[in-house]
Amino acid sequence: MSEVYADRRVRLRDRCAAAGSPAALVSRPANVRYLAGGSPPGAVLLLGPDEDVLLCPTPPGGDPVEGRLDELLRQAVLPPAGGDPAVAAVDLARKAGADALAVEEHHLTVARHRAMGSTAPQLRLADLGGAVEQLRIVKDEDEIACLRIAAEIADQALGELLESILVGRTERHLALELERRLVDHGADGAAFATSVGTGPNSGRGGHRPSDRRVEEGDFLSVCLGANYRGYRCEIGRTFVIGTTPADWQIELYELVFAAQRAGRESLVPGAGYRDVDRAARQILDGAGHGEAVPPLTGHGVGLEIDEDPQLAPSAMGKLDACVPVTVEPGVHLPGRGGVRIDDTLVVRQEADGGPELLTITTKELLAL
Repeated sequence: MSEVYADRRVRLRDRCAAAGSPAALVSRPANVRYLAGGSPPGAVLLLGPDEDVLLCPTPPGGDPVEGRLDELLRQAVLPPAGGDPAVAAVDLARKAGADALAVEEHHLTVARHRAMGSTAPQLRLADLGGAVEQLRIVKDEDEIACLRIAAEIADQALGELLESILVGRTERHLALELERRLVDHGADGAAFATSVGTGPNSGRGGHRPSDRRVEEGDFLSVCLGANYRGYRCEIGRTFVIGTTPADWQIELYELVFAAQRAGRESLVPGAGYRDVDRAARQILDGAGHGEAVPPLTGHGVGLEIDEDPQLAPSAMGKLDACVPVTVEPGVHLPGRGGVRIDDTLVVRQEADGGPELLTITTKELLAL
């Protein structure tokens, strides 16, 4: 794995050099982990002119390291009163002879940026922008393998819940049980806060579980994900509780299912991000639910649950092979509830079988 991390750092260094910066400072934790194999709390990564150094504050009580650090990467642990690792990194870059340093301005506070600038006034601080995030979009097969396992864990947890008695239990209770099952099956934890919505809460994106109890005839929508070795997947399903679905429930479900299928089928290398969104959105728009559709119908996943690319109407860019994304259209009708269907897939060439579906729990409208 050390070679993988070293290669990633070389690619970033080449980008920076082409932009006129012989050194770069990475401070966003997910980006540090991507380039160094781990992200100790508060650590920053300096890609210097001579060598790369991971600068870490003294860990209080031995804080656990997120990931497995590259053994070939030099680590410098600052003394207890050593100050901000980012400021120390700027001074180290100056001493190494760098005249410019690319930094992640989108992750730095104004105060921190000022402190870094005052440490070495002669060192020009340039904006690294989203260079690391762009490198992270296309995943290697080891990363995809972690996502595949995360999806298997999420499928297992959801499948077990569907076999239990649900009527009378609260949204909050079901969400906590799902997160416990994720860990039981080998996840490091939940990829994000599990969402369970029943009745009028169903189908609402990002719904925070409440004390509302499951009732017969409810729509039950669930959105969860597993974190496995830092890689996060997502799955969302909608069911009907305890009785044959009503006509309006069947009609709404079939509509969202058709939209989700159209989005999945459009996941081909070279497809525009906005085109994937349009494939799903136009079906819901055509049925008169345009205002009930969320701002985006999917997004990338990886070390974070919400990464680039964004599948949205105004998104620019085209898909590459080996890019994992969610496809998650939904419709929520105020006061009635709604439907959300959410899968994690990997974009693949047609010769390789087309998009690889990672989350395989049935999308049939089940009455539980």
